[in-house]
Amino acid sequence: MATIKTTYIGGLRTEATHLQSGTTIITDAPVDNQGKGEAFSPTDLLAASLGSCMLTIMGIAARTHEIDMDNTQCEITKIMAANPRRVAEVVVNFKFPKTYTEKEQKILENAALTCPVFYSLHPDLKKTVDFGW
Repeated sequence: MATIKTTYIGGLRTEATHLQSGTTIITDAPVDNQGKGEAFSPTDLLAASLGSCMLTIMGIAARTHEIDMDNTQCEITKIMAANPRRVAEVVVNFKFPKTYTEKEQKILENAALTCPVFYSLHPDLKKTVDFGW
């Protein structure tokens, strides 16, 4: 069974619907690729998926090990390349609201770096991760 239904709605935009919840996301081509840049681009979603996946898997590990990581954030920078046009690098910078022990840091780092999206990205895509410890 399908997970997502995506429809091209014109004007370089799509609407993706998560079939289980009915939640929708609009994408728009970026300004540097003939779009208006008024919504996430598909490559923005790739970068956002990485950050969300890393935080989610860290959250599972945090719950298991009773580590409070609520309000942890990451900022993701997507760096594009040409010929062919693609995401060449994603830079992920974490911002933690509190200080962790060395053991807790290792647990969180291992979780982040073993998330499914991280593993699913092509090895040629450079992934730079700064935990800011």
